[in-house]
Amino acid sequence: MAEKTVDGLVVLSNVLETFHKDELRKMLEKSLIEVMEAEVSKVCGAGLHERNEERHTHRNGYRERAFETRLGAIELAIPKPRQGSYMPSFLEPRRRWEKGFVNVVCEAYVNGVSVRKVDRLVKAMGATGMSKSEVSRVAEVLDEEVQEFLTRPIDTWCPYLWLDAIYLKVREGSRVVSKAVLVAYGVTENGYRQVLGLDVADGEMEDAWQKFLAGLIQRGLKGVMLAISDAHLGLKNAIRNVLVGASWQRCSVHFRRNVLSRVPKHAQGWVAAALKQAFAQQNGDEAKEAMGKVIGMLRAKFPAAAAVVEGAEDDVLAYMAYPKEHWRQLHSTNPLERLNKEIRRRTDVVGIFPSDKSTLRLVGTLLMEQNDEWLVGRRYFSLGSIEKLRQIRRDQLPQPGETTNNGEAANG
Repeated sequence: MAEKTVDGLVVLSNVLETFHKDELRKMLEKSLIEVMEAEVSKVCGAGLHERNEERHTHRNGYRERAFETRLGAIELAIPKPRQGSYMPSFLEPRRRWEKGFVNVVCEAYVNGVSVRKVDRLVKAMGATGMSKSEVSRVAEVLDEEVQEFLTRPIDTWCPYLWLDAIYLKVREGSRVVSKAVLVAYGVTENGYRQVLGLDVADGEMEDAWQKFLAGLIQRGLKGVMLAISDAHLGLKNAIRNVLVGASWQRCSVHFRRNVLSRVPKHAQGWVAAALKQAFAQQNGDEAKEAMGKVIGMLRAKFPAAAAVVEGAEDDVLAYMAYPKEHWRQLHSTNPLERLNKEIRRRTDVVGIFPSDKSTLRLVGTLLMEQNDEWLVGRRYFSLGSIEKLRQIRRDQLPQPGETTNNGEAANG
């Protein structure tokens, strides 16, 4: 008799689900709303619009969440308390698994695992697989952390600033375009490196770099003594206009390439050796003297190359005005190039990013990882050499009442 009763209930359930599915889903949705309102009232200490001395917080809007049921998906509007958090009791059993699931997918995404491999990983975890858009939605849990990292205050003196850009393919409507990912990192007063900024721009135009640098200053960047970059005109002008008072170091690696590109292949060996000899000098005066000899040798045979050397002489040797212990790291953007290489290794498997937001999310997460490694690793520059830099800075600061780059006061 009991078996017949159970069978009858199963049949009745199937009939109701088949012919009254919408009505049942509406009833279920209404019941779930009542459950959530009762639970959040308990969290707040009072009901909706209720005046109660025991109230300790208020509702603060809703967040949308899809809830899958046998009757179909129900779009829940989950109440949010102003203080604390609230998760409906009927969702709580799945919450821990979902957190672990999201963490696994996000870790795979950050480490450059392709979408197809992520899809296989999700299936192995017992889910139904994920499309590209679903992977991106899951990875959006990283957005808040990345945004917090990229907008954090810069609360330390940063004497050196490296700037560079890499280009990634991003979908824009029906087109795939090349976007510039602008990156900045610096060395702090304690001798440690920090990732300072990241942005996605249409290109390396002057206004894009000016906006980027202005954003760093608004967050507290101060005391920049030397900015290191390649000779991109837009970036160079932005440094001059925004980082007033800072010296500019033209990347010596890019400089040599520019010179050698204007020299026939058969002569590139001795020209490269002559440039290397100039950079090997022990001080700025000797280096300029050696560079003058290079210009003299080039002027007769390769005037175009001589013009490049002559025009870049001061900028490419700017690093020699700073402590000798820092020269190896300051003369080029190679340290940033190594970071860019790691970014490319992770982003190559993605190929084409679906949006600027997804580009910022992935690259930003990579830079967060790198920043953490730098902060717990060894100092980039010793405290002794930083103290030498402090003395140079004191000598360079203007008189009281004047300002240096970023509006820093002379007596600051």
